Amino acid sequence: MAETGPVKSEDTPFEGGPMDGRVLPVLLGITGHPPKAYRIPVPDPHGGPPTVLVYHRVPRTGTGTGTGRVGLSRRWKYEYAPEGQARRLNWPWSRPRTTPRNPPQDAPRDTP
Repeated sequence: MAETGPVKSEDTPFEGGPMDGRVLPVLLGITGHPPKAYRIPVPDPHGGPPTVLVYHRVPRTGTGTGTGRVGLSRRWKYEYAPEGQARRLNWPWSRPRTTPRNPPQDAPRDTP
């Protein structure tokens, strides 16, 4: 197998939740950015299913953040998502998920 070279990572700070204040090396993707959501499984001490902590990537603010030519941020941080779910893309044509996709099979139908 051919050598692919060193894997790039970036020290990324975590804010909020149990990981508040920690800085972890996060692997970068092919675009040079860390993943949009970072999930950390925490084992249950009683042998149950693990708890998953979810953090979302947001641009770092403040001095020395390293802004690119067109105002794109090159530095990121992760913020805790207490709801524990990854964010859903919010496209203008997306409908809210409050209505069921398919009606129940036993629902009465209007027939002539």
